[in-house]
Amino acid sequence: MNLFLKAASYIFHPLLMPLLGTFLYYSVTPKYVDPQLIRVEFFAIAIITLLIPIVIFFLLKNLKVVETIYLKEVKERKFPLMIQCILLLLILKMVFDPYEDAELYYFFVGILFSAFSALIMVFFKLKVSLHQMGVAGILMFIVGLSAHFKINLLISISFFLFVNGWVASSRLNKDSHTYPELGAGFLLGIIPQFILFNFWL
Repeated sequence: MNLFLKAASYIFHPLLMPLLGTFLYYSVTPKYVDPQLIRVEFFAIAIITLLIPIVIFFLLKNLKVVETIYLKEVKERKFPLMIQCILLLLILKMVFDPYEDAELYYFFVGILFSAFSALIMVFFKLKVSLHQMGVAGILMFIVGLSAHFKINLLISISFFLFVNGWVASSRLNKDSHTYPELGAGFLLGIIPQFILFNFWL
């Protein structure tokens, strides 16, 4: 059971959520998109949201700014979240267009608002679950895609409801977060995506 719970922290790590959301979008969209363009976007997102943060993490670790990739202490989160916000702005500027890629563009705007909200809370010495925030955002994005394209994604929605519980149980099992921190993470993931439905639904 411990292995099963631990797996959630790795499989649904916050750094992987932008790629997962992009993959889910292209898996369900009825629009035709050039496969070459999809590969280019995946490559760009992987570099900006995964590879660059990993390199920066090791730099911050060598500088003793952070200790682990899980950023257990509130003070460790300031610089990684600042950098994440900058990288998300880079994606919005260079990868997606609000007119041609409205769904993904506003999905990343939602991620940016979530990350910025988590950063603001750091300045008040408040800690939220970034894992919970990430999977909650994915859940709401799938709900939006189901309504937008008028397709039945009930299985996917049910799966990610389960994933939210799985991730929450994992973080509690590791004593990484309290119930309020998980609840705050869930709300910070859900609310920005929900509000931004007004721009693309």
